[in-house]
Amino acid sequence: MPSIPHRRDVLRLCGSAAVAAICCRAFGAEALAASPVSGTLRLTDAEWRQRLSPQAYDILRRGGTERAFTSPLNKEHRKGRFLCAGCALPLFASTTKFDSGTGWPSFYDHYPRAISTRIDRKFGMNRTEVSCARCMGHLGHVFDDGPKPTGLRYCMNGAAMKFEPA
Repeated sequence: MPSIPHRRDVLRLCGSAAVAAICCRAFGAEALAASPVSGTLRLTDAEWRQRLSPQAYDILRRGGTERAFTSPLNKEHRKGRFLCAGCALPLFASTTKFDSGTGWPSFYDHYPRAISTRIDRKFGMNRTEVSCARCMGHLGHVFDDGPKPTGLRYCMNGAAMKFEPA
């Protein structure tokens, strides 16, 4: 007797197809290669320290923040994509980058399934923390004061990312 797929599996397949179609339309075909997160990258603390610069380690693994206006990625305006410095997962297309005036690289959108978010209640305020979906490295925060079309400002630490020109 043939097995009947579970409703959850059918919905997951339909959702993946819809994400793929939206992804291609919004970001181009290269986003399809960027969107699937093929498992979580788990390393020991010693492996992370060896893999990352001291500043990237502090930000990605300890939730630190770089000083405003210190990242070379603020002045990066070439066509390409911004990758996680910890695991090289593509996070943001250069076409979504804008100058927010805050001193950190800012984007109004991200690649599908590239990030995860959670509420950050540190420092007596509620913010939305942004992490890499693959390695769970801290990237920065997202705010609702960005430009159209999303109205969002993904305020990222430059040392948590690297740039790959197109």
